Amino acid sequence: MRMVDLIKKKRDGGELSKEEIYFIINGFTRGDIPDYQMSAFAMAVYYQGMTRAERVHLTMAMAESGEQVDLSAVEGIKVDKHSTGGVGDTTTLVLAPLVASLGVPVAKMSGRGLGHTGGTIDKLESVPGFRVEVDRERFVELVNKNKVAVVSQSGNLTPADKKFYSLRDVTATVDSIPLIASSIMSKKIAAGADVIVLDVKTGSGAFMKDLESARELARAMVEIGTEVGRKTMAVISDMSQPLGFAVGNALEVKEAIDTLKGEGPEDLYELCLILGSHMVYLANKAESPAEAREKLKESVKTGRAVETFKRFLAAQGGDASVVDEPSKLPAAKYVINVEAEQDGVVSSIMAENIGTAAMLLGAGRAAKDAGIDLAVGLVLQKKIGDAVKKGEPLVTIHSNREDVEDVVKLIRSSYTISSGSVKKPTLIYDEIQVLGG
Repeated sequence: MRMVDLIKKKRDGGELSKEEIYFIINGFTRGDIPDYQMSAFAMAVYYQGMTRAERVHLTMAMAESGEQVDLSAVEGIKVDKHSTGGVGDTTTLVLAPLVASLGVPVAKMSGRGLGHTGGTIDKLESVPGFRVEVDRERFVELVNKNKVAVVSQSGNLTPADKKFYSLRDVTATVDSIPLIASSIMSKKIAAGADVIVLDVKTGSGAFMKDLESARELARAMVEIGTEVGRKTMAVISDMSQPLGFAVGNALEVKEAIDTLKGEGPEDLYELCLILGSHMVYLANKAESPAEAREKLKESVKTGRAVETFKRFLAAQGGDASVVDEPSKLPAAKYVINVEAEQDGVVSSIMAENIGTAAMLLGAGRAAKDAGIDLAVGLVLQKKIGDAVKKGEPLVTIHSNREDVEDVVKLIRSSYTISSGSVKKPTLIYDEIQVLGG
């Protein structure tokens, strides 16, 4: 078998066999196949696409290229959730303890943030003492005891995907549906969950800007998960504006605490109920998603959800008292309002620019090894459809530098204020259900 023949086969629209795909992935991971040939293969896939079978083989080849997490020692049906990324996406911080409060094991491995999207691990590190580095034995022990643990991804999880993604990043082949779907699903499958619920974002702050592309990606991932024996479904949700109000690590932790107490933003709470209801239902802890939703609401109402969050924080070394005393979270030195310059109604917000503004303050990182400031970020005071008067705050900046003119300018350019009424965006566009089981 020669790589040049396989590149030609895919270039000409042929279907690669399981053996051929494993040959490519294993050879590339070992270093036997050079970058220039793998780049040519990526471009061939970009133009020719992949069949359902090819996507499954590519996913499994990458999942099997490194360590795979064995969660068989965790009691019950293990669930995981993945978001394709966005601005102010605080769902994991709410969902993990909320779903766990109903006895559903959530064994989650998360990454750090890069660019305008925040990372769950960074957010959790805002809690004093919280440890994200936990060995596998302790990870299983924590999930069995508290039904929830969130740790940083293993360094040897899907090495083929890490290497391949770096190459795609510099060869203009990132935005290929088969390659995106296989990349995401290889990590989820290697992480060992039985149930995978996907939150596929669409809109200005999402990777998939238009709805049809988001649907195509969601279907591709659900098909892969189902083919390899994982219960998988996807929700397509809005990212035409930031989710919730907070953008920034400690600020989002506070918002998650508010949401678990039933006092958070309406859109964040609703999305968590929808995603959570599918997680609970697919874990066989409810007869229907509707029943699961009612159980989740009851858990918030009775305080069981927030108590589960406290136990989760304490079990991983975190100071659980931040739940009742959020002032113990990192706080920025300067709090500055960006005020509206005219009366009207907010008609659009460029979500990606809001994420970039938070990154300029230090809440995100431009490079993987860059440091971040856990205290800084933004809190939106007005969202799409909200009326605003001149001089009212649109956004509150939390900063550790006094001069934030660059951030103010970017925020102002992100908001459009119009006259007349404006319809609030749809939160959920579609649900792609489990196919064949």
